[in-house]
Amino acid sequence: MSEIKQNKLKLYDSLSREKRVFEPLKSPHVGLYVCGPTVYGDAHLGHARPGIAFDIVFRYLKHLGYKVRYVRNITDVGHLENDADHGEDKIAKKARLEELEPMEIAQFYTDRYMDSMDALNVQRPSIQPRASGHIIEQMEMVSKILDSGYAYESKGSVYFDVKKYNEKHNYGKLSGRNIEDVRENTRSLDGQDEKRDGVDFAIWKNASPEHIMRWNSPWGSGFPGWHMECSAMSSKYLGNEFDIHGGGMDLKFPHHESEIAQSVAANCCEPAKYWMHNNMVTIDGQKMGKSLNNFITLDEFFSGNHNFLEQAYEPMTIRFFILQAHYRSTVDFSNEALIAASKGYDKLMKAAETLAELKSSDKSDYDVKAWANKCYAAMDDDFNTPILIAHLFDVVKAINSIKVGKMSITADDLELLKAQFNIFVFEILGFKASEKSNNSANMSGSLIDMLLKMRHQAKMNKDWATADDIRNQLTDLGVAIKDTKDGAEWEL
Repeated sequence: MSEIKQNKLKLYDSLSREKRVFEPLKSPHVGLYVCGPTVYGDAHLGHARPGIAFDIVFRYLKHLGYKVRYVRNITDVGHLENDADHGEDKIAKKARLEELEPMEIAQFYTDRYMDSMDALNVQRPSIQPRASGHIIEQMEMVSKILDSGYAYESKGSVYFDVKKYNEKHNYGKLSGRNIEDVRENTRSLDGQDEKRDGVDFAIWKNASPEHIMRWNSPWGSGFPGWHMECSAMSSKYLGNEFDIHGGGMDLKFPHHESEIAQSVAANCCEPAKYWMHNNMVTIDGQKMGKSLNNFITLDEFFSGNHNFLEQAYEPMTIRFFILQAHYRSTVDFSNEALIAASKGYDKLMKAAETLAELKSSDKSDYDVKAWANKCYAAMDDDFNTPILIAHLFDVVKAINSIKVGKMSITADDLELLKAQFNIFVFEILGFKASEKSNNSANMSGSLIDMLLKMRHQAKMNKDWATADDIRNQLTDLGVAIKDTKDGAEWEL
């Protein structure tokens, strides 16, 4: 679309805890920052959820005419075990176990993550920065926080002073936690004498002798805290204040809470106007993830090679499965749900094929504009993909009724229906014809070519009955045949 639609897009803001009309800071430009993966293992279904959820945001904003700069980071340094301020770096640990350089691990799993996202038809972001490539920016931000008085040095590390910050600001405003709850839950975990208070978190961490990934800094050899990377990279590429910050619901605390505090301390402003969080993928009611060892990689879904899986599932089935639920709702894995998603997706793709073949009439029994308005209303209501999919299946019934002659549609309405159906199914929801459908089409074409060769041979042998029988059967199947001097041409 060349112009921004006049309908009001509302999105749920996790900070204000209400749906708010989307009003970009610098319309028509939109800054979107999403926390990407920590690349120390294969992407799993939990990674597919934010990938697909924010792909929908990216696609729809562009469809409405906005110029979107979508930044999704790659965490390749600083993310310690159990999201704590001590322990081993996840990527460095993997590198030590496999006797590789940490950047080999990061590059290998980044490539595999991108391959998985490509298979799911997740559009690549405008910028995909790495934490390790922005150490200078992170050091500069640490210095600014120290200068503001909201951080302190201790034994070569730098910690954010949460108690002091909370005297003037609200540490916990995003997650709804208060500082006493945080202190109670962290006291037994930290066990460190470096901090003034158990609630404080590292923005620069002193590296132990065995720590592989380290950089020289004014405070000693070390590495940035996990929360620092997103604050530094979002401000570098989107400015100190930008429109939307997204990520998984599990990142609200401590990651996004700490990001807000860091940005306020360093830049005197909160980073994002709207905060969006996708919910979890669960299995037996538990979050699916590496830490619980209950995850299924996307490659395993695509191949069917996992004992939880009854069969292999195509990438578009996974996408359909994810989008059947609202991004803020949980999605519970089951083979039954995935099989149902596969059938639903196939039905939608079959409708797309049928729609392309429909013939128009002199009257319409279907209000295409009213249907399209319902679809837009669903998307404008906080990107409500399950409602949009429900509306799509309503029009599938109409398409099938038109095909068998129970309903009719004018040429103008048919063109509008084709355009809007393709916009919602392929442009906004990001579906594409499955490999199975493509293979089936290729096979059908080969069979038609073979039958026409048989028909041509029958004509050469003056076996007119066989030649006519082949032609009649292909015509009944919707194949239009045009005889040529060398044989025949055909089209569906």
